[in-house]
Amino acid sequence: MYKVLVFAGTTEGYEICRFLADHKIETKGFVATEYGSKSLTESEFLIVQTGRLDAAAMEETFLQEKPEMVLDATHPYAAEVTVNIRTACENTQTAYYRVLREAGEHEDRAVYVDSVQAAADYLDQTQGNVLLTTGSKELAGFTGMKDYQNRLYARVLSLPNVMKACAELGFEGKHLIGMQGPFSRELNAAMLRQYDCRYLVTKDTGKAGGFQDKIDAALECDAVPVIIGRPLKEEGMSVRECKRFLTEHFSLAHRPHITLLGIGMGSQKLLTVQGKNSLDQADLLIGARRMVDSVKRPGQDVFVEYRSREIRDYIDAHPEYDNIVIALSGDVGFYSGARKLLEVLCQDREDNTEIEIQCGISSVVYFMSQIGLSWDDAKIVSAHGRGCNLISHICYTEKVFSILGTSDGVAVLAEKLVKYGMGDVLLYVGENLSYENEKIFAKPASELTEYKGDPLSVICAVNENAGTRLETHGIRDEEFIRGKAPMTKEEVRTVSLSKLRLTADSVCYDVGAGTGSLSIEMALRAHQGQVWAIEKKEDAVELIHRNKVKFAADNLEIVEGLAPEALKDLPTPTHAFIGGSSGNLKEIVKLLVEKNPQVRIVINCITLETVSEALETAKEFGFEENEIVQLSAARSKAIGRYHMMMGENPIYIITLQNPGK
Repeated sequence: MYKVLVFAGTTEGYEICRFLADHKIETKGFVATEYGSKSLTESEFLIVQTGRLDAAAMEETFLQEKPEMVLDATHPYAAEVTVNIRTACENTQTAYYRVLREAGEHEDRAVYVDSVQAAADYLDQTQGNVLLTTGSKELAGFTGMKDYQNRLYARVLSLPNVMKACAELGFEGKHLIGMQGPFSRELNAAMLRQYDCRYLVTKDTGKAGGFQDKIDAALECDAVPVIIGRPLKEEGMSVRECKRFLTEHFSLAHRPHITLLGIGMGSQKLLTVQGKNSLDQADLLIGARRMVDSVKRPGQDVFVEYRSREIRDYIDAHPEYDNIVIALSGDVGFYSGARKLLEVLCQDREDNTEIEIQCGISSVVYFMSQIGLSWDDAKIVSAHGRGCNLISHICYTEKVFSILGTSDGVAVLAEKLVKYGMGDVLLYVGENLSYENEKIFAKPASELTEYKGDPLSVICAVNENAGTRLETHGIRDEEFIRGKAPMTKEEVRTVSLSKLRLTADSVCYDVGAGTGSLSIEMALRAHQGQVWAIEKKEDAVELIHRNKVKFAADNLEIVEGLAPEALKDLPTPTHAFIGGSSGNLKEIVKLLVEKNPQVRIVINCITLETVSEALETAKEFGFEENEIVQLSAARSKAIGRYHMMMGENPIYIITLQNPGK
């Protein structure tokens, strides 16, 4: 007993049979000829019966098998067969469903006729060769045309009986083309050119019948498509609608094959062979508008979306798609949305959904090859939608590649480079990579401070005067611009920074920054983080600004004001250094802990009273790590031919932190 009987004989019918068998639904497929049976492989859940059935045989089969339903996926032109199947279902009270082939995309330059005879009548009033692609059964209808044996080129199946029947109608030699499809647009176009055909006759056999490839080829070759419309105006389901119906009816598990595909910059010519094959086989293409427009296939279903959750929800809601490609720009492993998308697609899934990741050509690979520079020794970052201190990278790296993402991105970067004395840095700029309007050029930063470009851009900054980034703190006091403002001395800075234990992306406060010496060192160490220097004195604020420019500390922000009020609107800190509190130490610590209970705090104390206040504060807020270091440093001073050690003021360095949970 079979749950489903499928009248196949078409691509759609074969696909439905395989779909049911793959989901272990007992299915029997009916095909009219041995040729059709070769398109299906029998299995435990699929039996194929070859041979035509009349209406009586259909009724007998339905009564014997008692299927839950009959699916009619016969050819759009097999009108009599469809009537027989529907009648047999009505007489046996069997559920009947029609599976229709989707109509092709019609073109305004085509001629539409109702029948083969109408096509012949139209062509008889024209001149020029004709390529007939309607099959052998329709050839007789064209034999009434004047000079048909010289004008017409018939393409039919290369079966002996077919070739014999065509020859008997007068189609011989080069006018009889025996071939088996499918026929691509390129092959159709080649035939039209080979035989100098000005017309192509076809039935609207839909997407699966190669209809669109014929139309596209005809238009490419300036041939007029003559389209014979469908004989029946039927209602039914498409293949995808049928799959959704079957999934719901039999409560089938949806196990699509999902491919996350890196498509390169967007041009078809940069697709990998693997990527092209995946796109050709996809039932559904998903991606941002620019992505899908650049790689979609004719007639392919498309869902325009880039948000991970929405993509997953759509896939879950459409079980009719078995082979899904999600197009991602560049390479899936290079600043791509693939990572988050993969997490969302796999989240809470208990089925066996197969997810494949296919790489593409990244923007860095393409761009660097276009400008003739290697990228293995470049610093590669992205400033598109994320924090990135490009100035720090360029200052200490000879070659920096970055994705930008805004129309003024180049100008903003160039303006900063000029501000920090790096106007001679050469900026290679690439826009709309791989597209027809691609633009690549190189200019010094000093010439690009007002440049407006395309948001879809990348740069490579070449700084031949790049410095060497120190691996540890330890800038000499003499290198800072000095004034009357107090400055934390080199030895104290070194120990204090060691106690802070900064990371490259730390968010730091320097409260009571003075000349900004410690702020600068914090910014250079946390070069991909953010440092906030808080200082109440106007002259000291000016010194910090000057030192910021001198050391190109672009990630240093300066706030003129008194703590804790000046801290309230700042981002949550990971670290804080307090060099001066103006008597507000407890209030400052309280605010820091409120912002981040695990904030790491280092306090410099000169007076014993400040030490006492710091210890009371540590006790009040229950810091589990509570360390005090007393530092006395002395420097040598030349007096004549002798050197004497001159002591600096002793200082207490207090470290406070609660461990993370």
